[in-house]
Amino acid sequence: MILLDSNIIIYAMNPDLPQVAGFLEGRRCFASEITRLEVMGYHRLTNAEYALFESFFANIELLHVSSNVIDQATLLRRKRNIGTGDAIIAATALIHRLSLVTRNVKDFAWIGELVITDPLKSV
Repeated sequence: MILLDSNIIIYAMNPDLPQVAGFLEGRRCFASEITRLEVMGYHRLTNAEYALFESFFANIELLHVSSNVIDQATLLRRKRNIGTGDAIIAATALIHRLSLVTRNVKDFAWIGELVITDPLKSV
């Protein structure tokens, strides 16, 4: 079971990167509500892209930002300068015991207990 970072969802919809969609195929995928906000709230999203992402999110499991996630994100932010969104996404993966799938491996590599996969490097 995997937690998808925003960049992976964007890449999965890109026809020039079929290996990302292929990596996700057949896997049980989750995303944080923060990831949905990051993707769907992008100010340059066209109506067609919005509809495409809306369909994607309708077909995966969304995880709410719980008090446990906020507590874990707070601990992460106290250890290192990490953005709020990334801290919540990493904390969500840790709390739910999910592997994080992202292209931004370096942003999360310092979190020793976090399992990280970059689908473009694992192909």
